[in-house]
Amino acid sequence: MIILSHRGYWKTAEEKNTPEAFHRSFSLGFGTETDIRDYHGDLVISHDIPDGGCIKLGDFFKIYCQYDKSLPLALNIKADGLQKQLGSYLEEYGITNYFLFDMSIPDHIQYTKTDIITFTRQSEYERECVLYDESAGVWLDEFKGHWIDEAIIAQHQLNNKQVCIVSPDLHKRNYIPEWQHYKNMGEQLHNIMLCTDYPEEAKTFFHEN
Repeated sequence: MIILSHRGYWKTAEEKNTPEAFHRSFSLGFGTETDIRDYHGDLVISHDIPDGGCIKLGDFFKIYCQYDKSLPLALNIKADGLQKQLGSYLEEYGITNYFLFDMSIPDHIQYTKTDIITFTRQSEYERECVLYDESAGVWLDEFKGHWIDEAIIAQHQLNNKQVCIVSPDLHKRNYIPEWQHYKNMGEQLHNIMLCTDYPEEAKTFFHEN
């Protein structure tokens, strides 16, 4: 299991999407998920409506480049029309192990006309994956209960799609039983990503127990 920290590896809620959380995540060898919006003509890291206190995307990439650039980045697109600027940033900093997800469908269509890597999503509310053929992978999200199983993952793998699973803790649900289910899959977990608020606990659970 490849572990991604959710909005960086934060210890308090105030650290989410901050340089401290990103340094901590990358220094410990975790990839990370974060949120991208536009603000005053530039791109910034912010889950909610941005303000002047947000870290700029370029500064986020500078932090990332200080560590291991093979660590995966999951970039949650919170605003439309960022293709050109985002593509320029990815090229400038040589970012290659990443994917974009959660953009609107019309915006996702625009990304498919570029070389930028995107994931589609699947959840209880999105049983059919939109733009599946055009996407490099699938963001698997469980809002209310556990439905991701071996067959679902195997089908995506058969279709040569990467898979990133949203850990139940992101939706305030008990995560240990589902982690155990995934761990029991054994070799099927190869190259599967898990996005969690508890990356060190996940590392211990999946790799050291």
